[in-house]
Amino acid sequence: MSDRRILIVAHRTAASPKLLAAVAERAARGPCKFTLLVPRPYWDPDTEEAAITLELAIPLLDAAAGSHVQGIVGATDPYEAVHQTLEREKYDEVIVSTLPERISRWLRLDLAHRIERFGVPVSVVTAEQSERTLSPGAGSG
Repeated sequence: MSDRRILIVAHRTAASPKLLAAVAERAARGPCKFTLLVPRPYWDPDTEEAAITLELAIPLLDAAAGSHVQGIVGATDPYEAVHQTLEREKYDEVIVSTLPERISRWLRLDLAHRIERFGVPVSVVTAEQSERTLSPGAGSG
């Protein structure tokens, strides 16, 4: 039996606790090969932000997966980035890791359902929104 190939699509949530847990859970089921696809940011595609995201997230994903996770930078449009990646290689599953629903551009674009049209199962991992309490004097001044 060959390793399951899982494509992770993420940007700002590439090292979120929920994504790391999802990777660890899949790795615990059996042998997997993970690839992290980070689309270039649409707001500034000429920066190295996607490469920096890979550099920071890969060691944490490696630990969660128990093996090396490959990292690639894709097109600015996340749908097009996934499309191009799936044309080059076959994957058994795609995990879309997003920001919380109220601020996720990818959820508004219905990215997961659009990716399903390529005939690959898609899971969505939504990062938790952190709770922030302002101290009594915060924001004044």
